[in-house]
Amino acid sequence: MKTIRLFFSCILLLFIATCGFAQEGNEPNTLTYRVEAFGSAASGSNTPFWMTSNRYGVVPLNAGNGYLRPGVFYNGMSNKGFHWRAGLDMAVVAPRYRNVYIQQVYAEIGYQALLLSIGSKERYTSLWDRRLSSGDMVLSPNARPIPEINLSFPEFTIVPYTKGWLQVKGDFAAGRSFDNAYLKQFVNEKQLYNKNIRWHHKSIYFRIKDTQNHFPLSFNAGLQHWAQWGGTTSGSSIAQPHSLKDFIRIVCAKEGGGDATISDQINVLGNHYGSYDFKLSFIKENWASHAYHQRYFEDKSGIEFHNGPDGLWGIQVDLTSFPWIRTIVVEHLETRHQTGSFHFISFDHDKHPGIGGGADNYYNNGEYRTGASYFNRGLGSPLLPSPEYNTDGSLGFKNNRVSAWHIGLEGCITSQIDYRILLTNMNSWGTHSRPFLDTKGSTSGLLEVSYWHPKLSGWLFTGSLAADRGAVYTKSIGFGLSASKRGVFKIRK
Repeated sequence: MKTIRLFFSCILLLFIATCGFAQEGNEPNTLTYRVEAFGSAASGSNTPFWMTSNRYGVVPLNAGNGYLRPGVFYNGMSNKGFHWRAGLDMAVVAPRYRNVYIQQVYAEIGYQALLLSIGSKERYTSLWDRRLSSGDMVLSPNARPIPEINLSFPEFTIVPYTKGWLQVKGDFAAGRSFDNAYLKQFVNEKQLYNKNIRWHHKSIYFRIKDTQNHFPLSFNAGLQHWAQWGGTTSGSSIAQPHSLKDFIRIVCAKEGGGDATISDQINVLGNHYGSYDFKLSFIKENWASHAYHQRYFEDKSGIEFHNGPDGLWGIQVDLTSFPWIRTIVVEHLETRHQTGSFHFISFDHDKHPGIGGGADNYYNNGEYRTGASYFNRGLGSPLLPSPEYNTDGSLGFKNNRVSAWHIGLEGCITSQIDYRILLTNMNSWGTHSRPFLDTKGSTSGLLEVSYWHPKLSGWLFTGSLAADRGAVYTKSIGFGLSASKRGVFKIRK
């Protein structure tokens, strides 16, 4: 009942907040707004998996929750190639350790294809479908955005002297975590945790495509690199190396100096991981098909493709002339190999030839106990359950060896009603160092239906039904309702 009351209270606030405003537009030099209210209830102790995953960390894990998100966004543009944007997006969420926080706050300035962004912003740079994919293994929309300085070519840009056939996009960023208070509350003095972690990431993607659309085939290839570094451990005043020289080491993935830990002096400074991304597309006027693979790596053995079949494999079909089923996605995620069960840091390569690596322990790291997470939500694929699911107050990913099949599809029931379906079946083996005694299986699904009316311009109403079954997540059936309104405050002539 508390959830239902919260939802209808948010709906009332939503109507009050948007009453009398103009309708939304995409014109330059405009100040737009977005207000969204959401509420859900579930039979189990947790919100079902697909109702909380890949939503930028806004929907709480605890069952019976709701939020109100008001935001304002400015889009400016000049006639000399410059453009600028700014945004402020608040969240009022319950239950949560702090009920009011800033989800997004950023300022951006760009010139033609180049963009400089400062702040916390929900970005999606993956090649995979935002709504239907199970999630990018390096950066999915699963966790809250990390505040950062980001210099990028956010869209594919034609490389000169290639007659339009070669395009490139990418970014270079440095950021910092601000989840100290949350981690202190989560571990409840049961475990040490890392504070003020610094982040660095960069990516580059190339695309070979006929921009005149005469040739139907196109190919994408890219590289992502992420690193955690700096920060301190709770209960200690000794900071990890964080000088400008150390940042250069992080960017170049080099070993640490004399003030780094022994492990970081032997290997590389900080916690590094990333992926090779490949996508082949065949596009016709009324349909398109895509095949893709993401090869994840945690160290040199993964970089050299010694981690077996691990990675994300997917097929996507777009049916633009068949509205009942617009898009279908089928994916297989495999993370069981991890270059074997054991890791040999040093050995005689002459007597024992080989890669000498193993137990890659995806998303975990010995120095950074939180692993590849922010506010305990995994930054990568949510199919490797986030530390937030750990009921004993421990950190890290306890279940990173999985084999999963995932299906996503969406379409139109009528001209005013859309739907989305996600269905995932997963088997889990724990980790190499702490395997489960018995394989754990789970099945998670989501049915989401959205409705809008031509007389209610800017409004969108969505209902969702989700369920979890199996041993990985708490058995639960849940439903959710949301209403959102978008519009324009003012258009500057």
